[in-house]
Amino acid sequence: MTICVSGSLAFDTIMQFEGRFADHILPDKVHMLNVSFFVPGMRREYGGCAGNIAYGIRLLGGDPRPLGTIGSDGLPYLDRFATLGINTCGIKVLPDTYTAQCFITTDQANNQITAFHPGAMALSHQALLTDTADSTASLVLGIVAPDGKEGMVQHAQELAAKGIPFIWDPGQALPLFSGDELLRIMEQATYLTVNDYEGHLVEQKTSCSLLSLSHQLKGIIVTKGAEGADILEQGSIRNISAVPAAQIVDPTGCGDAFRAGLLQGLSLQRSLLVSVQMGCVMGARKIASTGGQNYQITLEELEESVTKYYGNKNEGSF
Repeated sequence: MTICVSGSLAFDTIMQFEGRFADHILPDKVHMLNVSFFVPGMRREYGGCAGNIAYGIRLLGGDPRPLGTIGSDGLPYLDRFATLGINTCGIKVLPDTYTAQCFITTDQANNQITAFHPGAMALSHQALLTDTADSTASLVLGIVAPDGKEGMVQHAQELAAKGIPFIWDPGQALPLFSGDELLRIMEQATYLTVNDYEGHLVEQKTSCSLLSLSHQLKGIIVTKGAEGADILEQGSIRNISAVPAAQIVDPTGCGDAFRAGLLQGLSLQRSLLVSVQMGCVMGARKIASTGGQNYQITLEELEESVTKYYGNKNEGSF
């Protein structure tokens, strides 16, 4: 099943400072801050919402088609996807830009200083839905995940115009949208996914409760970390418990892994309940490894875990 994955593609450079920022930043001198941190530990990860989601879908045997932009330095990302068997025809290379990049320095108290350069992501509207497949008729589902605002609006419109059901996942791009803009895209979308905080922000911006908005969509999924996820359908709410992780190593990309499981489940015509459960298993598997694209799981292992943790004796899951 072919799934359009619209969203950011980025490199994450993660550095570890072996001290505490608080010991080097003087509160009475922050108006003239000039500090340098020695970081002996550093790694570079492939990231971005579209990249992480596409990776997870591919692990489950799906056919993700990432839709986004990279810069002239992004060719290793194309090579990586080619190795993974991910079709990259929907990724546009913009030669005069850098790929979006996030530089994260973490201290021993898990405080972080982050710098983000959007680069090619700001021009994501230059990537077109029609580039993702020989025929858009082969696309059964899509997601519009955080990216450049203009690209998110355009890709939502393109999916709606082609009659392709899609998930609206504004995520960290939420502050870019007004309440009216959010509502307009929700009129086009099939599902909405947000985390708990983002859900409250949507309510604040639109002056509508998520329960009331659930009447306009096929479903709203609210992820809640260790508390699992809520499914809102036609004014009703159902909680899905979280799956215990083997160990907690790195939360980076957990939400994207969840969305990969959700999308693959929906593309295989699983119920929304079972698809969310698949997402919960994916999130638990991801958190046990570093970065957004280093965990491993197969569809068979995922389905076994869903049966183990949730049962679904009366849900006709698999």
